[in-house]
Amino acid sequence: MKSGKRTKKQILALSIKIVVTIFVLFVILTVVMLGVLGGIGPLGFIKENRLKNMAGNAEEYHLENVEVLKESPLLGKSICFLGSSVTDGDASLGVSFADYIAKRNQCSYVKEAVGGTTLIDNGKSSYIQRMINNIDVNTQFDAFVCQLSTNDATQKKPLGSISESTELQDFDISTITGALEYIICYVEQTWDCPVIFYTNTKYDSEQYETMVGILYNLQEKWDIGIIDLWNNEEMNAVSEENRSLYMADRIHPTQAGYLLWWTPVIEEELYSIIQNTD
Repeated sequence: MKSGKRTKKQILALSIKIVVTIFVLFVILTVVMLGVLGGIGPLGFIKENRLKNMAGNAEEYHLENVEVLKESPLLGKSICFLGSSVTDGDASLGVSFADYIAKRNQCSYVKEAVGGTTLIDNGKSSYIQRMINNIDVNTQFDAFVCQLSTNDATQKKPLGSISESTELQDFDISTITGALEYIICYVEQTWDCPVIFYTNTKYDSEQYETMVGILYNLQEKWDIGIIDLWNNEEMNAVSEENRSLYMADRIHPTQAGYLLWWTPVIEEELYSIIQNTD
C-alpha cells in the first residue's frame, strides 16, 4: 500500500511539473511573439530593430528629411486623422501618410490612431469612443479623414445595413455600417467639416472589398469623400520589387510606401476636396 501511495504521489508531482513547464514555455513564447510581432513588452525592441532594418524605412524616407512644398492648398489647414495601425504607422516606426502630409503641406493635424482597433464600438479603444473622448470638440477642422479599418474585416465583424435615419441614436454601432454612419453624423454635427474615408491598397480580403462597396452606398446618402486606394488600378499595378519596398506586410506600408506611393494620391484627393469646399 505504501509503495502504491508513493507511486501516486510521484505521478502527481510529475504531472504538476509538466503542467508548470508547459505554462512557463507558453509565457515565454507569448512574450517573444509580442515582442517580435507587436513590439510589446520587454522584447519590444525586436520588432523595432526589424523595422529599422527594412529598406523601406531607410533614413532617406524619415520625416525629418522630407521637404516642405512651396505652395499647397492645405497650407495652414487643420486635419483630423482617425484610424488604427495603418493610420498610426505601425510598420513604419510611427510615421504614416498623415505625418508626411502635415510636414509637406505645413498644416496642423490630429492623429488619433491606435493599432488593432475597430470601427464597431466594442470598448473604450474603438474608433467611436476615441473620437468622442479624445478629440477636442472645440478644434476647428477643415477635414476629417477616417481609415476604413482592416481590423473589422480581419475579425469578420458584422456588416450591418444602412439606416433610414440621420440621427445618432438610431445607428447600430455594433455593426460596421452603423459605426460608419455614426462617425459621419457625429463629425458633421460636431465639427461641420468634410468627412473623408480612405481605404487600403488591395490585399486578399473579400470582407474588406465589401466594406469598400458600403462606402460608396453611404456616399449616396451622406455625400462623403472617398479616397479609394483599393480600386486604384495604377497603384495596385506596382511592380513586385516596389511592393516589397513599399509594404512591410500585406496591410501595412513602410515609410517609403507612405511617402512615395500613398501620400501623393491622398494629397491630391485632399486638395480637390478642400478647394471645392473653400
